[in-house]
Amino acid sequence: MNLEISNYLLSFLIGGILCAVAQVLLDRTKITMARILVLYVVTGVILTAVGIYDKIVEIGGAGAKIPLTGFGYALAKGVTTAINEKGFIGIFTGGLSATSSGIAIAIFLGFLICLIAKSKPVK
Repeated sequence: MNLEISNYLLSFLIGGILCAVAQVLLDRTKITMARILVLYVVTGVILTAVGIYDKIVEIGGAGAKIPLTGFGYALAKGVTTAINEKGFIGIFTGGLSATSSGIAIAIFLGFLICLIAKSKPVK
C-alpha cells in the first residue's frame, strides 16, 4: 500500500474512532454535548501530559489533531513550550498562544454565519 494512502487511512480511522466514541456517549448515556466537549478537551490535556497523545498524533496525524482532544493536545503543548521559553508565566500564556489562531477563526466564522443565517426561536 502506498505510504501516503496509509497515512490518510490512519488519520481517518483515528479521527473516526474519536468521533464514534463521542457519538456513543451522546446516544447511550445522559451526558450532555457540553460535558462531552469538556471531557474530550481535558482528556487531550491529560493524555498529552502523560505522553500518550503524542504517540496517537504520530500515528493519526490530523485525525488526532482536529477533534476536541486535539485542542486539549494543542493547549498542553503550548503550555509546555511556553514554560520552557518564559518560565512560570508560560503556564498562563502558553495555551492561549498556541490556540489563538483557531479560537480567532472560530469567533470570526461564528460572527459571519450570524450575519448570513436567519435564526429561529427555540421551542
